Amino acid sequence: MQALQWAISYPDKIKNSIIIAASAKHSAQNIAFNEVARQAIITDPEFHNGRYNDFNVVPRRGLSIARMLGHITYLSDDSMRQKFGRDLREGKLNFGYDIDFQVESYLRYQAQAFVERFDANTYLLMTKALDYFDPAKEYSGDLSRAFKDTKSRFLVVSFTSDWRFSSSKSHEIVKSLIRARKNVSYSEIEANHGHDAFLMPIPEYLKVLRNFMENINE
Repeated sequence: MQALQWAISYPDKIKNSIIIAASAKHSAQNIAFNEVARQAIITDPEFHNGRYNDFNVVPRRGLSIARMLGHITYLSDDSMRQKFGRDLREGKLNFGYDIDFQVESYLRYQAQAFVERFDANTYLLMTKALDYFDPAKEYSGDLSRAFKDTKSRFLVVSFTSDWRFSSSKSHEIVKSLIRARKNVSYSEIEANHGHDAFLMPIPEYLKVLRNFMENINE
């Protein structure tokens, strides 16, 4: 989204733009996920209307839940099944509300690590910025008009198992760029990692990026 906006806002400065696993605006489902995460943080007793630093506390519980929810949406069902399946952490069910399954242990670990390195107010602001992003809004919903002054060469990449930012969202960007008569290439990468695929060293993905970068003209 930042790369798209920079290409629109600074057409004389952005010569090449790579749009990976993105969309031109959030779906209602994505906004809903973000709102659940925000509510988890805001309703944490330690949030203190965002002034938790004044009380020397952190809304750990809310931020942990937000991270667990977000992390689930970054993975695909296939990747979670391959990583964890229904494996038990201790080889047996404990019939309680603590950790039984490996996937539960993984999510709690990710949540704890996230709390130690990320600020809750920053999480709230970033998710709102993502939800508000919609460059076509100023052009009566016509995304191609938003691209009319761009001078960038574009590469758009999506992943087959990314259900949060599906390939159909990338198709919308590509079609709008084509309608605006812009230089755009598109690649849909076969991957079962979900949205997290953009972080993975997938050979075809790396090849696409390498080819684009090697053909950049100064």
